[in-house]
Amino acid sequence: MAHKIVATQYGEPTASVELIEVPEPEPGPGDVVVRVTAAGVNPFDAKQVTGRMGADPDKLPLSLGGEAAGVVHAAGAESGFAVGEDVVVYPAAGAYAEYVLAPAANVHRRPEGLGEDQAAALLLAGVTAADILATLEVTGDDVLLVHGGAGSVGSIVTARALAGGATVIATASPANHDYLRSLGAIPVSYDGDLAAAVRAAAPAPVTAVSDTAGTDQAIDVSLALVRPDRIVSIAAWGRTGDGITVIGGGTERSRRQRREAIPGLLDDAAAGRIVVEIAGTFPLAEAGAALAAVAGPHPRGKYVLHP
Repeated sequence: MAHKIVATQYGEPTASVELIEVPEPEPGPGDVVVRVTAAGVNPFDAKQVTGRMGADPDKLPLSLGGEAAGVVHAAGAESGFAVGEDVVVYPAAGAYAEYVLAPAANVHRRPEGLGEDQAAALLLAGVTAADILATLEVTGDDVLLVHGGAGSVGSIVTARALAGGATVIATASPANHDYLRSLGAIPVSYDGDLAAAVRAAAPAPVTAVSDTAGTDQAIDVSLALVRPDRIVSIAAWGRTGDGITVIGGGTERSRRQRREAIPGLLDDAAAGRIVVEIAGTFPLAEAGAALAAVAGPHPRGKYVLHP
């Protein structure tokens, strides 16, 4: 037997999730069973528990967790993996667990030099960032405005755009400005006339916008600076009527861009070209506390669960 976390009801995380005992999974011919050593905690997980993604009682108990790192525990004959290999699982189903079962296509070898916590916290944010950049078709000639530049997705957008030669203006609270400067971005605060502040900070006119904030302020400022077709958001679903592109991994193009980005993201993180900051770790049994933490104000970086 093994343990996993499930939500038994919708609501406040510490009162809604429970550690339960389940049978240890067994792989089919093309599957891999991974013993989880670290599972990434994401805002999406907290939204599932609180019911913000829908509160269908028929889906309870709800398995949680979309990304993990671990070691191959058992492998199907057609999987291409061997017991003992260090791997990353993304996308995962039910990664808040001691063991996770996944098709081999969702299991990726963890490069040497990439720690398990960083690997567990990388890919959901990483593929989202890669999707944004690919959809915008950002090049070295662009001046890219990144709303939420210090967040998990925004920081990877920033690092990868800079690596490609683009100039990056990034919005963030003043507490994160030194961090953004360390990446090579030009930080701008949200306060005051944001459009004027961006224009003053940018060495040339802004040509593209990556938005992870989804606020009306972020979109209004973006529309004042660039054409709508050069604005990509992951959060401003209510503003698609303005002509901006909102992505969520639901189109074939988006799925392909995310899938194709995985090897490069793992290599970049292993080489230090992407730095995945860990805000804190929790034991698996305290998943409710981790979800409550990620849903509220918290330090920069990702939370990770340790089974």
